Amino acid sequence: MVDKMEIFPIKTPIIKPGENLAEIILEAIYSQGLKLQDSDVIAVASKAVSIATNRIANLRKIEPSKRALKLARRYSLEPEFVELILRESEKIYGGVKKAILTIKNGILTVNAGIDHKNTPEGFAALWPLNPQVEADRLRRQIETKTGRKIGILIVDSEVSPLRLGTRGFALAISGFKPIRDYRNERDIYGRKILITLHSIADDLASAAHAVMGESAEQIPAVLIRNAPITLDENAKSKEMKIESGKCVYAGSFKL
Repeated sequence: MVDKMEIFPIKTPIIKPGENLAEIILEAIYSQGLKLQDSDVIAVASKAVSIATNRIANLRKIEPSKRALKLARRYSLEPEFVELILRESEKIYGGVKKAILTIKNGILTVNAGIDHKNTPEGFAALWPLNPQVEADRLRRQIETKTGRKIGILIVDSEVSPLRLGTRGFALAISGFKPIRDYRNERDIYGRKILITLHSIADDLASAAHAVMGESAEQIPAVLIRNAPITLDENAKSKEMKIESGKCVYAGSFKL
């Protein structure tokens, strides 16, 4: 019998810059009458990590460049916000009203992952400076405090080509294998599987995102129990990336 996967929303107080995120999450878990078990996965919103590590920018202190002013007019965005996008992104491809398509940390994303939502007035949240480092640190802190072997998942939202709305994706993982390789296995009719790799981490991120929400829910963490994962202390987020030439989108559109 397959274990039933369970998802527990973890509601917390508003997280402030410099606070200890591991302690806040654990206190919230305990306050809900839950205890961690081995192989649990804790999904954490990237914005919670960013705020706790002071990765927020005061837009009033940003001086827009000429390029930022031009792009701001084209895409109906604040010039200061666009300047942040230029500074944070590795490449810009274009955009639509209110959204610029960028590459950040080798990931195709909107606005270089920068967001206004759930930040103080006049501020914007950037992605964590090093998502892998933050995921590893959070896992070590929680494992040290609880004695449990767990996985950590840093979750952000993304949009998919020709699909309306956001969904969750794994910005970083720690403690478990993010990909399951089905190549050379057999399907139900005995045919060999040739190219399928299953992004377990992205599926879990999307499940967590469904209960985290996108507005005032105050659910920056989700406890996932009985997830189909394999614990691995050496697993890294880079295992989820694909070369642009092998990506059906990037390869097709020459991104």
